[in-house]
Amino acid sequence: MTLSLSADHTTSAITARGPLSSELLEVLLDRAPDRAEALPQLAREAVLVEDPITDDDVQLSLFLLYAVAYGSLPEFSAHWEWDASLLTARAVLERAFEDAVRASAPLVVAPEPTRESVAAALFALTAPQPGPSLSHFISRKADIEQARELLIQRSVYTLREADAHSWTIPRLTGRAKAALIEIQADEYGGGRVERMHQVMFARAMRGAGLDDTYGAYVEQVPAITLASFNLMTMFGLNRRLRGASVGHLAVFEMTSSLPCRAIAEGLRRVGFGDDVAAYYDEHVEADAVHEQIAGRDLAGSLAEDEPELLEDILFGASACLTIDGWASEHVLEAFEAGRSSLRTQPQSD
Repeated sequence: MTLSLSADHTTSAITARGPLSSELLEVLLDRAPDRAEALPQLAREAVLVEDPITDDDVQLSLFLLYAVAYGSLPEFSAHWEWDASLLTARAVLERAFEDAVRASAPLVVAPEPTRESVAAALFALTAPQPGPSLSHFISRKADIEQARELLIQRSVYTLREADAHSWTIPRLTGRAKAALIEIQADEYGGGRVERMHQVMFARAMRGAGLDDTYGAYVEQVPAITLASFNLMTMFGLNRRLRGASVGHLAVFEMTSSLPCRAIAEGLRRVGFGDDVAAYYDEHVEADAVHEQIAGRDLAGSLAEDEPELLEDILFGASACLTIDGWASEHVLEAFEAGRSSLRTQPQSD
């Protein structure tokens, strides 16, 4: 089964990657709505794999189910959002995904549940490490096609930037809620649509000669790229995982500023202009501020106010570093070997 996405200047397609995603596309496109009841059992069969985190069928199916909630793929009718069979299938996938991430993410020694102690632990966890990194490669070695490929890989999340963590806002109260809203207000441009980070990244893609239609490159990206976005969405959409969502956002902000500076340098080095680099320029300064708010006012305050969530805050932080680290390593290893990090090459205009 294939989902075609028409855009102004390219046509891409999302192709099924296994039995579950194939049947799911049939249902979501209303071509076989009567087969929705079969999805939970197909989901149970799909998760019987060695690693749900890197399984194409699992991760694409989870991405498609989340797309219904986001409304990010308009071909999917909103009436499917609360369908019992789809929710059951999603729960099966989420359970397997969460279990695999918990088994893979290193445990973090819990500090005292105070603002300063939690912030210190998170800053220690995210301290820059020596060795090769994707951002350094982009800064110093990438060619223009590799730079474009990085934008393609990042488009799955960044064209919806901040939305995954915004699900968490109504699940919080008090100081943590206020801190999250402060961060998200910046992410959404402070009321100026042209400064929304989603909009700035779309502008960067157009400047690089790429399609800024959401979903245009889903077919090209591997399961680990989808898993990175699915992880933060899962945390945001499940109230019981609100602590993990906060921990995820905290380290996400703490590990952004320096890499964004390096990527902006690399984009200009290969010949792109300010219209492409501006998105990354914005994050050099913004995330240097956000990391302080996220560490102390968001994660630290939540741990003080609800100490029973401390373990999940630390789990979310470790999970972010683990899964996003694997996604970056996948791209870096491909680039260093002189090959593409994509599953398939995008169609030319």
